[in-house]
Formats: sequence, structure tokens, C-alpha cells
Amino acid sequence: MQKTVLSLSVAAALAVPTLALAQAAPAVPTLDKVLEASGVSMSGYIDTAYTHANRDIETGFSPRVFDSYNNDFLLHQVGLQVAKQPKQGAGGVVNITAGKDASVIKSIGSTDSTWDVTQAYLSYATGPWHVMAGKFATLHGTEVIWSPSNANYSRSLLFGSVPFTHTGLRAHFEIPDAVTFYAGMNNGWDQMTDQNKNKSVELGLTATPIKPLSLAASYYGGKEIAGGAVTGTTGINDRRDSFNLVGSYTVIEPLSVGLEYLNVKHKQSVFDSTGAVKDGKYSGFAAYLSYTFMPKFKAALRAEALDDKDGLRFPAAVTAANSNPGVAVSGTKHKEITLTLSYALADNLDIRGEVRQDKANEAVYTDGSNMSKSLTTYALQGIYKF
Repeated sequence: MQKTVLSLSVAAALAVPTLALAQAAPAVPTLDKVLEASGVSMSGYIDTAYTHANRDIETGFSPRVFDSYNNDFLLHQVGLQVAKQPKQGAGGVVNITAGKDASVIKSIGSTDSTWDVTQAYLSYATGPWHVMAGKFATLHGTEVIWSPSNANYSRSLLFGSVPFTHTGLRAHFEIPDAVTFYAGMNNGWDQMTDQNKNKSVELGLTATPIKPLSLAASYYGGKEIAGGAVTGTTGINDRRDSFNLVGSYTVIEPLSVGLEYLNVKHKQSVFDSTGAVKDGKYSGFAAYLSYTFMPKFKAALRAEALDDKDGLRFPAAVTAANSNPGVAVSGTKHKEITLTLSYALADNLDIRGEVRQDKANEAVYTDGSNMSKSLTTYALQGIYKF
């Protein structure tokens, strides 16, 4: 008995230093905990897809923004954002995009083709005021560059008809749960370095009149170079004005609808049938419907129409149309309807399947040795969020 008690005493004595040592060693904090404690957030995603088109949209005309491919596996985007945005005081955001889409969204004059500094700005908040300086996303549009925030795989006609980013100053004044007013000045559409030394003005507001309804209106105005070296545009530096209106409404918890309107006018930007310079205009509407059948399964329907009456938005479509015998037009009209089904394989992994059909009022799509008025694509997309 004495031996047993002695043995237990010795074992306990030997265990005490071990326990003390274990308690003394602090747990190693994870990166997200370190960032959270310092007020910094970090998020990102990988967007990859397969897409197939029944027309040649790689060498022929395409109305698409990111998915102008005939039969390809694609790494569209690897997005990363690091931000510190306190409710009061100084902060900043850095958003990097790599992949195929970077060559599309890059600023005019940029030579980078596989990565883009999509946003990088300083910010300062005091009371209801918030000021930003640097490069930031446009106020226009329903859809955005950040892939996980969109309900469809392909981007809309209207998304490709507005700027992606601006470089300059933006301020907004917020009345909580009511309305936010925006005002700013920048280099123009997608320009980190101003191409014409003229500045553009931005104005906007977002409002929530009632809880399920959100509204946003935005305007950009200033001198821009019409198309640069794009065939069918003049390259003249003159005034461009664009107005965009977006609304969304949650009908019931699983069902939401949205509407968008866009109008763009650019002075002395295109040529008429005689070769004389004239003003160019285009306008369009888009409608959205989204329904959540179950937490992991969603459907999104989009329908839109774009009237490019002067060939300002799609000069290549005018060229394609006029290549047909007996056709002589100065503009084209486009419609599309898209159905996207999304399933969450995990909390951070979404798989989407999509079918989309585009139609034009003229035969603008290359179909072998012929031309067609329609284009149909099928796509499978995977988005991993971290």
C-alpha cells in the first residue's frame, strides 16, 4: 500500500511540470484571427469554367464580355481583396484580379494581360461622410466584376456597355437606412492615366424606400475619345454622357426581381452613311428574376435588349451585318435571354450550369461560310470562395 501511494505521488509530481509547460505554451493564432483582430478583412475566389458556342465568336463578332470563346476551358478570374474600412477614420482597399478576364477589365494603356489592379484606394470616414481616392469600381450597373456576387455565369449586354472602373475621387453622404448620395471626379471610363486630360463627373444615389425595395441611379459626364482605334468610331474627343438606373425587389423570401435601364450618348463619335461625323447613342433594358428552391439550389433568369442605333457600342456588328449582300445599316439591335442554375456543393463552392441565346436584327454571327442572326452558348462554371 505504501508503495502504491508513493508511486502515485511520484507520478503526480512528474506530471505537474508537464501540465504547467502545456498551459504556458500559447496557441498559435491563425491568419484570419490576426487580421480580424487588426480590423483587416481578406477574401477571394477562383472562377473557372467550360463554355461552348454554336457560332464562331472568337474570330467573328461577339456581344460577350468575358466568354467570347467557341469551345474552351477557362480560368476566368482569381480575385483577392484585402481591406480595412473602419466606420470612422482612415482605411483602404486593394483588389487584384488575375486570369483571362484581367485583359478585358484592365485600364486603357495597360500592358498587363493576365492580372489587373482592379481597385486600390484610400478612404476616410467621418460622421455620415466617406471619401475615397484612387481606383474603384463604377457606380453603373446591376452586375459586377467580382464573380461570386453575380447570379449568372455570363455578363449582360449592359455590363459590357458601361465602364468597369474609374480613377479619381469619390465622396458619399449616408443617411442610414434611407439614402446615400455620391459625387466625384475622375479620369473617365477605365483610365488610370487620363487619355485626354479632361475630367469626368460622377453623381449617384442609392435608396431603400421600403425594406424589400432597393434603388440606385448614377450619371457620368465628360469628354472622352470616341473608340480610339476601333473601326467605325471617329476617335474625336468630345462629350460622353451616361445614365443608369437599377432597381431590385424581394417579392417573397426566395423570390427577387430586378430591372435596369441604361442610356449613353457620345457627341461626334460615329459616321453616318455618307461618311460624315455624327453623334452616337445606345440604350438598353435588362430584367432579372432569381428564385431559391432550397438553400443550396437556385435559378436565375435574365432577359435584356440593347438598341445600338448608331453602331457606337458594337461597330463590329455593323461591319458584319454590312458584309451580307444587299445590307447597308448604321446600327444593330440585340436581345438575349439567359437561364443559370446554381448548386452549392459546399459552403464555399458553387457549381453553375448556363444556357444563353443572343439574337440580333441582322445576320452578324459567323456560322461557317454563312452568317446568322442567333447565337447559343452552353457553360459550366465553378466558383470557390475563400
